[in-house]
Amino acid sequence: MRQILTIGTVLSVLLIFLTGCTRERPRYVIGVSQCSDDIWREKQNAELRMGAYLQGDVELRFAAAFDSDERQVQQIDSLVETGIDLLIVAPNQVQTISPAIDRAYDKGIPVIVFERKTNSQKYTAFISADNYEMGRVMGEYIASQLDGKGRVMEIMGLKGSSPAIERHNGFADALKNYPGIDIVATLQGDWTEESGYNAMKQWLDSHQSSSFSHQSIDFVFGQNDRMAIGARKAVANSSFFTLHSSFFCGIDGLPGEDGGIRLVRDSILDASYIYPTHGDKILQLAIDILDGKPYEKETMMMSALVTRDNARVLLMETEEIMRQSNYLDQLHSRADGYLQQLDTQRVISWLAIAFIILLVGVLVLFYLYHLRKIALQRERVVNTLWNMPEPEVTPENSEESEIPAASEESADAEDVEPAAVSHFITRFKEVVERRLDDSDVSVEDLAADMNLSRVQLYRKVKAVTGSSPVELLRTARLNRAYQLLITTDKSVSEIAYDVGFTAPSYFTKCFKETYGMLPGDARKQ
Repeated sequence: MRQILTIGTVLSVLLIFLTGCTRERPRYVIGVSQCSDDIWREKQNAELRMGAYLQGDVELRFAAAFDSDERQVQQIDSLVETGIDLLIVAPNQVQTISPAIDRAYDKGIPVIVFERKTNSQKYTAFISADNYEMGRVMGEYIASQLDGKGRVMEIMGLKGSSPAIERHNGFADALKNYPGIDIVATLQGDWTEESGYNAMKQWLDSHQSSSFSHQSIDFVFGQNDRMAIGARKAVANSSFFTLHSSFFCGIDGLPGEDGGIRLVRDSILDASYIYPTHGDKILQLAIDILDGKPYEKETMMMSALVTRDNARVLLMETEEIMRQSNYLDQLHSRADGYLQQLDTQRVISWLAIAFIILLVGVLVLFYLYHLRKIALQRERVVNTLWNMPEPEVTPENSEESEIPAASEESADAEDVEPAAVSHFITRFKEVVERRLDDSDVSVEDLAADMNLSRVQLYRKVKAVTGSSPVELLRTARLNRAYQLLITTDKSVSEIAYDVGFTAPSYFTKCFKETYGMLPGDARKQ
């Protein structure tokens, strides 16, 4: 005990020195899960970073799912495992991402859902522009340009995403008031320019020989600017439709060279609608939540229609804002350079106490060696008991070897015969192995399967093996995983889920702690 106290004292002194020489953990670590990666989200991410710069001690961890539901679920789980304080997420689709968001929320992590909705109510705040209103305004604008008569087409965004659904509903509701407007077709895209091009080209090719070839499409509404541009290019390449007979409009209204505002100003698009990114407001909302300040659970951001009448002024304003933002970004980069220089000086200072660290390290390693020795002995006992052969049951010993299910007197292993202990372990193995693939199984479930209370099961297992039921469950899962790795060609993720782990990253961590190697390395043995 005296040796342990001495080591603890030295380590405390060492930590005091190191605390003064190293950067502290950021005040908040915030995970950002983007459903895709495009220029709209690049702008938003830049604004989030700028908001973090202004806060001074906030770390952002970004992940982009590239429109993959499975990838976004894995990324959210991974962000949660890294120990974030708050999650900001733009769900790819309404339903599929909800379970991952629910898991984060249930772990006590505040969740801000932005831009896209889910069907879950487990979120702390929602912030977005009004997608229904955008669709409705675009419908009213097109109707006014056509004086209530004409032929229009809509190209929707990613199927199942809330912006696509809401923009379509608003657009359709607006045109219901204009019976003279014919909606020729509603095509399916996925927010990319390529999808807008392909959807329009496929439609044009299928109607080339029909009466449509002699009629015009007056307006094409792409649910974002990129799909509208893709559709415009498809029409430009068509041999029987002409650009001068059609107008194109979209949503996003981004600044920049290829942004919607410039496209409207240059008469490439007839109109757009600014879909505000406001990463700075999202970051401020996150800080207010973490600081315990008042905040709105539902926030709708203001937006505006972009036409040729106001595009030039809007472009000047947004480009000036971008210029200032870039300037602040440069200042922050310089500040980072100065901090790196300070870090280098700190490293030189740390060399002065390297000898002390070495001495303390030797003492700590010696102490940890003894702890590891004890742990290995305990692990060998657990593995031996887990892998012990099942006993033969005979009429002579079957009755007397049974452990009473509800008897407190039988809770300790030393109170029963060895045959009874063996039968108890066999029963427990059978129960655990039946439930290995159930990630939600609890100690209460295992106890119920054995007709025991939770306390009884814990006392019995602890007395016999020296480990808790949870520890034995994890050992059994890892043992099964090891066998699957060397006997099947399943992926690491598939095996992790097969043996009851909810996240491959956590499975990899546990596997390495137990076997001293990554799961993939087991196949190389």
